[in-house]
Amino acid sequence: MEEHLVTFKLGSEEFGVDIMQVQEIIKIPPITLVPRAPKFVEGVINLRGNVIPVINLKRRFEIANPGDSENFRIIVIQVQGRTTGIMVDQVVEVLHLPVEDIEPPPPVTSGNESGYIRGVGKVGERLVVLLEVDKIIEKDYAERKAG
Repeated sequence: MEEHLVTFKLGSEEFGVDIMQVQEIIKIPPITLVPRAPKFVEGVINLRGNVIPVINLKRRFEIANPGDSENFRIIVIQVQGRTTGIMVDQVVEVLHLPVEDIEPPPPVTSGNESGYIRGVGKVGERLVVLLEVDKIIEKDYAERKAG
């Protein structure tokens, strides 16, 4: 049995999300800023007539490395009927990862942020942090509603 993932870079680290949540991957279109949005919300985009919020995952995870804007992409995902874009530094590949090559989240990930990580995949010498995108998005929507 294996998992199918879209992997991407944030700074020098590699992350992966379940390919079944990915609607499409696009180059960065014009982004409209949203006043008083959380600092990790890049803004909104118009995707074929639909207004989609865009979350900058590097800001969300407080990763400082600036990256090369030429390779920036938005991964458009579907989570619980909501379409959201996640901005990443670079899309790496579509990966087929055997489940036996996935370890549980390390014990150093604790507290509120730990629920975002569902495991760490071993791909040769590379490690890919597997994200629970739905938990990131759910928390962000809940925080915006409460705020």
